[in-house]
Amino acid sequence: MDLLFAGIFIYHSSPPAHRRRENEGGRTIFFRKPTIEDGSDIWKLAKDSEILDLNSAYCYLLLCKHFSETCVVAESGGRLAGFVTAFRPPASPDVLFIWQIGVAGAMRRQGLGRALLKDLLRREASRGVSFLETTITPSNHPSKALFASLARSLNTPYVEEKGFPESLFPEGNHQAEDLIRVGPFDPLKLD
Repeated sequence: MDLLFAGIFIYHSSPPAHRRRENEGGRTIFFRKPTIEDGSDIWKLAKDSEILDLNSAYCYLLLCKHFSETCVVAESGGRLAGFVTAFRPPASPDVLFIWQIGVAGAMRRQGLGRALLKDLLRREASRGVSFLETTITPSNHPSKALFASLARSLNTPYVEEKGFPESLFPEGNHQAEDLIRVGPFDPLKLD
């Protein structure tokens, strides 16, 4: 399903630091750390995806405020095109845990998901991160394919193991979450 971009404009009083890239469709994409103003747009993109577990809007505001160093957004034409929310687990400082990754429908299948991950890993590699972890439901084949593709492009292992069993989810209708681990990766292969 394609997402409409109406109402997802991002306004900044001063332009944040960003990296620029052309995607396969010839659009210019800017990658940057999110600001608190991006929280509601990230929430809207997650909601409109109809795929992602929708967290509260407050959760996305907190991620943008307190974890902006480990998150990234992509914008094109002044609109949110995608995001990655992530954090470094306190007990594993060499790991970047990917909470969610979302790409607007019109931007899917153009390599934006992998580009977002690589942009974030470039930044985090300088802080000692050499592994990426995430959890994915067994039925989410596109997400598993994305992380397997990332591992291949970095020439590093992709390991899948049991994460959270269904029985841990109180709502009773949530699938298990498999743990995916990519790494260790060579920072020089991130470009």
